[in-house]
Amino acid sequence: MTDNASFQNSTAASDLDALPDAARRVALLLRERGHAGQIVMLPETGKTSAEAAAGLGCSIAQIAKSILFRRRDDDAPVLVIASGVNRVDEHKVAAHVGAVGRADAKFVREKTGYAIGGVCPIGHITPPVTLIDSDLLALESLWAAAGHPHAVFNLSPRQLVELTGAPVADIALREPV
Repeated sequence: MTDNASFQNSTAASDLDALPDAARRVALLLRERGHAGQIVMLPETGKTSAEAAAGLGCSIAQIAKSILFRRRDDDAPVLVIASGVNRVDEHKVAAHVGAVGRADAKFVREKTGYAIGGVCPIGHITPPVTLIDSDLLALESLWAAAGHPHAVFNLSPRQLVELTGAPVADIALREPV
């Protein structure tokens, strides 16, 4: 596995102007909120957890993937930040926020300002109802999308909770044994 710290330092864009617009917006928002990490541009897309993990040299579990749902009763965006190895149990999500359905690409872009594959946990046009997968708290280091399918940033689970202000919940689909 690649050492994440050296990867980040060697490939991070120090010049904000070199970042795509949405990633630059995330970088400025992170800086404003006191997060010292830099945006890392992956050489290949990070649209899937496996692609992002391969590009970073980390485990798939360390990818904090953002999945947006549409709450059925009021069309509110519901953001679930889950471990890259987990499938989200919509029934568990519904128990916390009400019934949800899948969000299409247009809804994702309109509500978040980000394209699918680059949805950051923060900085949404319409603030979402957010839940964080409890499995993420068992990890030391996470990687989250930074507004663009090639852009990510590193943070701890504690920082994720602080940045989002979101509750932690068991939302993973557990297959019967």
